[in-house]
Amino acid sequence: MKYGICNLGIVPVRSESSDKSEQISQLIYGEIFSVLKEKAKWSKIKNSFDNYSGWIDNKQFKNISEEEYNSLNNDNQIYSFDLVEFVENTNHELIAIPIGSNLNGLNILNHNYDGNKITNKQDKGHIISTAIRFLNSPYLWGGRTPFGIDCSGFTQMVYKLNGYKLERDSNKQSTQGSPLSFIEESEPGDLAFFDNDEGEIVHVGIIMENNKIIHASGKVRIDGIDQTGIYNSETKSHTHKLRVIKKIL
Repeated sequence: MKYGICNLGIVPVRSESSDKSEQISQLIYGEIFSVLKEKAKWSKIKNSFDNYSGWIDNKQFKNISEEEYNSLNNDNQIYSFDLVEFVENTNHELIAIPIGSNLNGLNILNHNYDGNKITNKQDKGHIISTAIRFLNSPYLWGGRTPFGIDCSGFTQMVYKLNGYKLERDSNKQSTQGSPLSFIEESEPGDLAFFDNDEGEIVHVGIIMENNKIIHASGKVRIDGIDQTGIYNSETKSHTHKLRVIKKIL
């Protein structure tokens, strides 16, 4: 099996091997993966962080050895903690990287980084302050960065920065943690899940204090939440139907 590392700031992960294909997720700088299938211009990969698979352009990553992959996978993970920062290559060229980029592979990539870092598991109280950093990030299907992010990408990245792994999609995230019976039992940092008319979980957000929730819908925003669901004070209507609240930490 072959392995690779993302050596660019953001790389789209697509459902099929075509530039016209839907973006289903993203690799961000420093994330590592195994190669499941190869074509002339594309590789089907599996992200080691969340086991999510899809197709990436062969020009948008660097090959690494199995030994390097295993070493990086087993290391204590270090992430960038500025919304956007830069790494510098050996030609003194700058590469912009988003918050949550993995810095463990700097030596393999021959890059330098001088920005803020975060590592190790953080207290649950750190979840909301991390989430606020993404406020007003535009919604983007498959996105995982402040330049564009979807609802489950948002919750995944917030938890990642605090040292915890969530699945990539909201329906899979809803299988993690322990369910709560009432909103009143929840704490800031718990996850709320919402379903559609068919009963499928299609949305997720992070519970805050005072019956508020932060979530990605159009942009990362703060709205009210009650037993019915998310209440948008601008439209004066409920926008998402509450299914379950899960305590992850």
